[in-house]
Amino acid sequence: MWLILIKEFFFDLRSQKVRSFLTILAMAWGTFTITALLAFGSGLGHAFIKGTLGAGNQIMMVFGGQTNLEYEGMQKGRSINLELQDVDLLKAAIPQISSISPTYGTFVQLKRGKNILNTFCEGVNPQFEDMRTMYPMAGGRFLNEKDMLEGRRSLVLGAEVAEELFGTENPVGGVVFMDDQPYTVVGIIQRKPQMGMSMGPDTRRAIIPHTTFHSVYSWSRYLRSIVMDLKVPDQNEIVKQKVFEVLGRKYKFDPKDERALGIWDMVENLKMTTLISDRFNILLGMIGFLTLIVAGVGIANIMYVAVKERTREIGIRMAIGARKSQISAQFILESVLLSFIGGFIGLLMTWIAVKGAWLVPSDPKNLFDPIEMLARPQMKLGLTLGVVVVLAFIGLLAGYFPARKAAAVDPIESLRYE
Repeated sequence: MWLILIKEFFFDLRSQKVRSFLTILAMAWGTFTITALLAFGSGLGHAFIKGTLGAGNQIMMVFGGQTNLEYEGMQKGRSINLELQDVDLLKAAIPQISSISPTYGTFVQLKRGKNILNTFCEGVNPQFEDMRTMYPMAGGRFLNEKDMLEGRRSLVLGAEVAEELFGTENPVGGVVFMDDQPYTVVGIIQRKPQMGMSMGPDTRRAIIPHTTFHSVYSWSRYLRSIVMDLKVPDQNEIVKQKVFEVLGRKYKFDPKDERALGIWDMVENLKMTTLISDRFNILLGMIGFLTLIVAGVGIANIMYVAVKERTREIGIRMAIGARKSQISAQFILESVLLSFIGGFIGLLMTWIAVKGAWLVPSDPKNLFDPIEMLARPQMKLGLTLGVVVVLAFIGLLAGYFPARKAAAVDPIESLRYE
């Protein structure tokens, strides 16, 4: 029976070319709309998340602040300046901390031959690499423990800074004068998307051991910040509370004084970015789904017209013994097949659009390249399967009511129908 119904479907398809073409086109466009919107929306969300992680791998940065509450007889308005000892203090007192690094910072002048530029320099420890996703290019490295213990003048440069100083020459192993002091370049930081930054992007950064920084810049008594990541990122609120309690005891400020310390919480930033991305995709999915519903209404209308035009045929078939279930199955099957043919064409259109978008070249030197942000869609298997399920549902729904009307035809009355 199903083979006969499929043959009848293709016969009807050929006999009603214009109507069938417009119906399939509407379903194809609806499918393309929802899948393309979700694919490009998913790519945009992935770019935002990647950029957020580029600024820091779910880290927390603690800065000194200024008290806003009186505490134990001391007036508000006192400056809280972090010291190197605070790193060990926090690490020992807060077991949720996985890695931690002090950071000193100042603007410096870099010179190599006739090439001179100004940039921001940070003094950190080796754990800073993973926390700030400052991964070196092949052939180089980040700072290591020997650099720290021996106070070496090892220098890690951002990709843009290295290019301006060295041009096409390999920077690793070269010597750069930083504030007239020689340093050996040991690594170059890879380019990366970066949504958040402090004192400029990492591509324009100079990194040295914090022990070296402290010895060269003797005025650097206070830290610029303390960077940490957590064993369990979801415990960020607990850690923030403990940071205020531990440092509050040392520096004599109220742990509830939020202005005494500044905390840049990249864990929370990532959660917010992910939430915004998910909500954005839901909105795009709803827009696409409504387009599919409109296409489904078109299929239903086509089926109603088909029932009206084939009333006499239906009556004859029922008069010679066709069951109501067979009549219903014919129209439901036609509706579902129209839906799937249009859906397959729409999915093929989306696949071509996605592949074509990835062929558009981007500028690796531009951290905010619109091609990387907008033209890197992701057509996921789950999305495709979800659309197939929706197409089946719409096809069944669009064919059900016309099929029920067809099955209710009175054979005697239908034979009088011209």
